[in-house]
Amino acid sequence: MTDAPKAKIYTRTGDKGQTHLVDGSRVAKSDLRVDSYGTVDELNSAIGLVRTEMSTAVSGLDAILEVIQNQLFNIGSLLATEKEDVLKMLPPVTPEQVRELEKHIDLMTQELPELKNFILPGGSKVSAFLHLARTICRRAERRVSELVLADPRDEISMIYLNRLSDFLFVASRWCNFKLGLSEVVWKKS
Repeated sequence: MTDAPKAKIYTRTGDKGQTHLVDGSRVAKSDLRVDSYGTVDELNSAIGLVRTEMSTAVSGLDAILEVIQNQLFNIGSLLATEKEDVLKMLPPVTPEQVRELEKHIDLMTQELPELKNFILPGGSKVSAFLHLARTICRRAERRVSELVLADPRDEISMIYLNRLSDFLFVASRWCNFKLGLSEVVWKKS
C-alpha cells in the first residue's frame, strides 16, 4: 500500500503578483490588505522568536505571548477578508481582548520603577526581541490604520495592535527588571 501524495506547498498562483484572500477574492500582492496581514504575520514571527528566548525568570510571559500569537492569527484572517459573509465566520477581535492586554500592562507596570527618560532598546536578548516586535507592531498598526480609512470594520484590529505595542514595550522593561538588568537611558548628544 502506498501513501497518497502530499499536497505541494507551491501553487504557482502568485507568480504573476496576485494572491487570494481568505474569502477567495484575488488581489495584487502589493494590496494594502495583503501588506497589513503580512506585517501582522511578521509580528507573529517576531513574538515566536521572543518565546524561544524565554528564561525561567520571565517564563510567566510565555503563556500570555502564546495567547497573543493566536489573536494575531485571528487578526490576520480578518484583515485577509473583504466579504462580510466570510468575516462573520471568522474568530473576532474583541474589546475584552484589548482590556486583557491593558490588565497585563497594568500588572507589569506596578512592578517597574517609574520611567523618567527615554530608554534604548536592549538589555537582555528577550527584551531586545520584544522591542523588535514592538516596532513591527507599530508598522502593522500604521498599515491597518490606512486600511481602516477604507474599511472601518478593521478598527478593532487597529486598536488591538495599538495596545499590543504598549504591552510589548512594558514587557521588554519588565523582562530586564526581572533579570536584574538596568535600562539604558537615551543620552542626548
